[in-house]
Formats: sequence, C-alpha cells, structure tokens
Amino acid sequence: MKRRTFIEKSTATTLGALIAPRFFNSKKISPLKGNIQPLVVCTWSFDKASAAALKALNDGKTSLEAAVEGVAIEENNPYNTTVGLGGAPDREGTVSLDACVMNHLGNCGAVLAVENIKNVAALAQAVMEKTPHVILTGNGAKNFALEQGFVAGNLLTEESKLNWEKWLKTANYQPVINIENHDTIGMLCLDAQGNLSGSCTTSGLAYKMKGRVGDSPIIGSGLFVDNQVGAATATGLGEAVIKTVGSFLIVELMRNGYSPQNACEEAIQRILSTQEKKPDFQVGFIAINIAGEIGAYSIHQGFSYTYYQEGKAINVPSASVY
Repeated sequence: MKRRTFIEKSTATTLGALIAPRFFNSKKISPLKGNIQPLVVCTWSFDKASAAALKALNDGKTSLEAAVEGVAIEENNPYNTTVGLGGAPDREGTVSLDACVMNHLGNCGAVLAVENIKNVAALAQAVMEKTPHVILTGNGAKNFALEQGFVAGNLLTEESKLNWEKWLKTANYQPVINIENHDTIGMLCLDAQGNLSGSCTTSGLAYKMKGRVGDSPIIGSGLFVDNQVGAATATGLGEAVIKTVGSFLIVELMRNGYSPQNACEEAIQRILSTQEKKPDFQVGFIAINIAGEIGAYSIHQGFSYTYYQEGKAINVPSASVY
C-alpha cells in the first residue's frame, strides 16, 4: 500500500472511531405536527412562572412573548434572591441584572450589568426588536430602558440588604468565585405553531465582584435556540458554562442525533473533563427538542426542572453525576 493511501485510510478509520458511537447513529428529529399542545419548561420549581408562560401561549401569544412573561413573575418576586427585584447584590451592595432572549428565527438580544431595572428579560427583547444590536450593557442598557418606558427603582430589598451586611462581617475580599447561590431562571417555550423560544434572567452570583457577568446573558452559553433542532438553557456557575458554550453544545449534539437527555449529560461531562477532582460548584442544564422531548442533567443532586403542559405543572428532580 502506498504511504499516502495508508495515511488517508488510517485517518478516516481514526475519525470514524471517534465519532461512530453517537454520530453514525444520528437520526433526523421530526417536528410536532397537527394539533400541537403548547409546552413550557423551566429551571427549578418556578410553577407560577411556568403557569404564566403557558397562559400566554394558550392566549395565542408567541413562544418568545410567553418566555418573557413567564420569567417576569420571578423578576418581580422580592423573595427570589437570585433574580430581579430582591436579587443578591455584588460585594459593594449593588444589585445588577443580566438576561438574554432568543426566538425561533434565531434573533436574540441581551443586557448585561443593568442596575435599577427589574424586568431585564423584557429589556433584552426590546434590544432585539428595537435596536440594530444584540447586546447593551450597564448605563447604556439602563438609559435605553428608560427611553422605552421601563420604570427605574431600587432593587435591593431590606432582606437582601441584611443578608449582604451579614456576609460583610466575615467576607474575604479575594478575587474568587462565590458559590452561595445561583438559581437562575431559564425558560424554554414551544407554541402552538411548533416554534421554540427561550429566556434566561438572573442577578448573578451573590456578592460577586462588581462588573462580573456570568453565562446567563451570553447567547450560546446560558441560552441557545435553533428551531430546526431544539433549545437549551443553563443554571449554576456561569464561568464553567461559558468555557464550554454549554447551551450551544447541547443543541449541536441534538442536531447530530443525541436525545435532549443525552445531550445534557454530555455537556456536563465536558465540564467535568476539565476538573481534577470532584467540583465544589453546581451546573444544571435543561433542553427540549422540536419533537417535544425534554432532558435535564446536573453535576450535583438538588437541581430540578418544571414542565407545564395541559394545565399541569410537574416538578422533576434532575439526574446528576454526584
């Protein structure tokens, strides 16, 4: 055998061995047809947010409108310390919010490090629909919000302030990632037309360094939607999700034949493959494909997701590695 022919055949064999276990068994996902039942899937046990999104879908609103209206329930909830009003502040006592949205056409919008505006998912939608940009940050995002009629207000509640002051007494101001909590709400909606959209909104890590932004507003990391394949969203330590572009990875895996469940599991394994020991942080993913199948997986126990369909909200504990 000639050397060139040998190399070409050897290379093809090696590549085949690398991808055969999953990708050679890939199959085209068949979208739902006919009388489609709208479906809402979100991180954690946000049943009221899910109910609001499903109502919007049943009222004939688009999947994006539903996803934004759904997460607004938690953005307006002062007792949720990880989203919107009442969100945990940074180390200097300032609440800053991040969010992104993406619709079935692949259009997207995001806002980062926004102060004094609680409904940042709706603001991200406004960036997508009313500007030529995808991302606005900081004061620019806030000024745009005010121009669009959003109402500014103090997001630091008394409870969040007291918790921050308690943290200050023993806080070690080192440039490290805190893992006190990170219960981002990510929401994926499938409407009656078979279109997928999503939103993701958060106040970020409690007592983060000022200016820190995680994965939640980053398209492809905290959220990704492809109407020909499916959608995914993330919660947990954003730095770990960003490094693997986790939500985009899940959608691409589904494109190549993975089920939503297997895709979420593979995305978690990608994160763990860079860890030398059992990680002391949490990451959770949820995903849905255009056939309406759902998947979820996390590093540690404790993560759950809620799906709402046909008038019922069902909270499901996610499978996990540990």
